[in-house]
Amino acid sequence: MSVTHIDDKIKRVDAVEKARGEAIYLADLKFDSMLYSRLIRSTIARGRIDRIKVPSLPDGYYFISAKDIPENGKNALKMIADDWRCFADGDVKYVGETIGILVGSDRGVLDKLYKEFEITYTEETPVVTIDDAIKNEAAPLCKENNIMCSLVSDKGEDINEVLSKAAEVIEETIETGFQEHVHLETNGAIATIEDGRYVIYASAQCPFYIRKSICGLLGLNPEDIVVKQTVTGGAFGGKEHFPDVLAGPLLLAESIIKKPIQLSFDREEDMLYSVKRHPSKIMFRTGVDRDGNILGSDIKVYYNCGAYLSSSYVVLQRGVFHANGVYNFPSTRIEGYGMATNTFPSCAFRGFGAPQTIFAIETHLDHIARKFGYDPAIYKKKYFLKKGDETVTEGHIIEDVKLPEMMEQITSASDYYRKSAEYGYGSGRGIGISFYNHGGAFTGNGEQAIIKGRLKLVKDGDKFTVLCGQTEMGQGFRTALRKIVASTLEVGMDEVVFDAPNTDLVPDSGPTAASRSTMIVGNLGYRAALLMKEKMNEEHAEVEVQYEHPEGHPWDQSTFKGDAYLGYGWGAACVEVEVDKLTNEVTVKGVWTSHDIGKPIDELIVHGQVNGGVMQSLGYAAMEKMENTTGHFKQSSMSDYVIPTSMDFPKQEYFFVDNPYPWGPFGAKGMGELVFNGTDAAYVDAVERALGITCTKIPIPVEDIEGLRR
Repeated sequence: MSVTHIDDKIKRVDAVEKARGEAIYLADLKFDSMLYSRLIRSTIARGRIDRIKVPSLPDGYYFISAKDIPENGKNALKMIADDWRCFADGDVKYVGETIGILVGSDRGVLDKLYKEFEITYTEETPVVTIDDAIKNEAAPLCKENNIMCSLVSDKGEDINEVLSKAAEVIEETIETGFQEHVHLETNGAIATIEDGRYVIYASAQCPFYIRKSICGLLGLNPEDIVVKQTVTGGAFGGKEHFPDVLAGPLLLAESIIKKPIQLSFDREEDMLYSVKRHPSKIMFRTGVDRDGNILGSDIKVYYNCGAYLSSSYVVLQRGVFHANGVYNFPSTRIEGYGMATNTFPSCAFRGFGAPQTIFAIETHLDHIARKFGYDPAIYKKKYFLKKGDETVTEGHIIEDVKLPEMMEQITSASDYYRKSAEYGYGSGRGIGISFYNHGGAFTGNGEQAIIKGRLKLVKDGDKFTVLCGQTEMGQGFRTALRKIVASTLEVGMDEVVFDAPNTDLVPDSGPTAASRSTMIVGNLGYRAALLMKEKMNEEHAEVEVQYEHPEGHPWDQSTFKGDAYLGYGWGAACVEVEVDKLTNEVTVKGVWTSHDIGKPIDELIVHGQVNGGVMQSLGYAAMEKMENTTGHFKQSSMSDYVIPTSMDFPKQEYFFVDNPYPWGPFGAKGMGELVFNGTDAAYVDAVERALGITCTKIPIPVEDIEGLRR
């Protein structure tokens, strides 16, 4: 038996079966007497339901809606709140809201019946954009002002006094748009009954979320439902809470029909009727002295939540807590507002609220630097956070910050300073730079007070089975966790088993989200393996561990004060572009990044994460345009919603710095979201320099650049 070492390069354990097409995804599953289903959805953004004309249904076909929820049930999906209705009832709040579920044995017949439904409405004026919600001219959707959630975070002197003493107050508004997840596998779930219990098979990130969310429909407890994760072909946050929206109608239908029922989206459904990244509007009032030195900033952060809260309050918190980026300004006030609108609810997406505000602060600083004649890299460097600095939540940075070294890596590799000085503003060539971070794991007291993650390790003979609720969704965690456990036990990878979770068999280790899998759950695996080493001579042994929060790092959830994150991932990026000044076509000539992720657990997995995250970030800035002005998404396919391919951007050059995290396995920190957070700003900086323009909104596809040049 060969022993696995943490520094070994490991081929992903699921690589071969996925590459050969042998992996069994949800849509591949077959059950005896299985039925199929389609969701009947709202076609307007806001209004009263006057009439639902259901077509004549053949024998064995069913239409199930809110009226079928039992008396002891509740028409609600419990996410962070329970405001998201399983079925629209009496009125509709967004285009695509589920009104009912149509079930039958033949997909062709279902399609025919689907087209025969007639729903009449009394339409009401929708609130669609953040500006609509702020203006509050239509009837408000939430409270009296459309504010679904809000918080304030400040540090330093009173910001009004600071700005009153400034030589100049620079005001700027920066906006970001919707972004579609485009996971390769579309959303899907199956409901069935096994051994007298309801079972949900789901392409999902968070199996324990699903059972908690849907159990109230039938007046059940979460433990009354079993959730089994299937091979999940990508998620990026889009399968964190959204599987609940499929599983709820399926559960109710299953309780009536009692045959297996599958619901699987096609690509158009997935794009039109699934959650997106929150659009944002970030407004700055930044006070500077006569030399352009920043004295303080008053920041208002607005996110478009859509019609229901979903995860928006937590997304907004992370956005607010990252609104100063990697910088330490003397005084800051950050107000965050989650705005209710009649759009499809927004939810988790890689970065979870941080990319919007980090892009905004990076771009804002670029513009201030340019105004006062500074190179952005030099201007930003003087504000870098350092160990011991106070954060926007009046906590402190408790780790060494390696940004100067990371900056040196990318500026040297890209020849940044020469190119920055040589490329004239508006010359058609430009090089941009950005710096970014991401707080690892859940914000504040989430890990110790709410999640309390657990993991069990079982030994049977020479095999060790890891039992936890974390999911593999393409990020490589199935490989990373096995490697952590195997190397700690000093056994081979083949001796360690870690399969997709079944909520009936594994402890709840918390959601697969928030860049917590490796640094939190991986550390549980490491601790469990250390305990198991004392039992290696036993034929059968079990150990179970639970998350333990390091002492001395307080957090007050009522005031949002204290150490919001114990460890951050840090990043730096350079992007070089050449722009055709006639056609506005942008060619990316080079991408250089450096990241501090503590200790990389596996070089091959890390390489894939960096390349993928950077590409996704560049797409966010450059081309991924999704418009919604009436409540309807305009883009509905991968022919009109353009994402990057390997042909769009050159080979990346990437670096890491060694900065082990004391509470992570072998020193590892989270990285899955970090690598998305900053390349967008470097790209926009480069395009601005190349064309001599100012950009305050992304994405900027070719067709939009001309407007910026006028």
